[in-house]
Amino acid sequence: MKRRQILGAALLVPLQGLAQTCGVITPRQTEGPFFSPNSPLRTSLLEGGEKSRLILTGTVLTPDCRPVPNALLDFWHSDEQGAYDNRGFRYRGHQHADAQGRYRLETIVPAEYPGRTRHIHVKVQAPRGRILTTQVYFPGDPGNKRDGLYLPELEMKKSKDAEGSFDFVVNT
Repeated sequence: MKRRQILGAALLVPLQGLAQTCGVITPRQTEGPFFSPNSPLRTSLLEGGEKSRLILTGTVLTPDCRPVPNALLDFWHSDEQGAYDNRGFRYRGHQHADAQGRYRLETIVPAEYPGRTRHIHVKVQAPRGRILTTQVYFPGDPGNKRDGLYLPELEMKKSKDAEGSFDFVVNT
């Protein structure tokens, strides 16, 4: 292989990961029966005393890989026993992506509940854009095989045990 070919190949490697996300709108999924509007503005859903913590980070992007500044992200999920808080806002909250489209959510690893694998619900909306409702799943979770809604393309990428990432692609 010539030096130019090696350098050219090396330049394409970082773009390969981006190409898997950009260009394809994040698949829509049901919000389920547990969505509650008007969640509080917060980047941490932790309330103290939680045993399992998770930091989920990522970027909101357009199909042509441009960041979506100030995108709205509204998250909700079950608690450690698989129950949703339908009277308050435990494990519910919304935030806005920064100027580079980045978000950071601090929460717990939600439990499975009958018929469903571990997942986090999210609504993502670019400013003046259409709302995308979807779910993010945990890679390697045994419940994924049994869940009829599970999609492998909606798995977060786990970098460490308590850290994951997922980029959302939305129309603007």
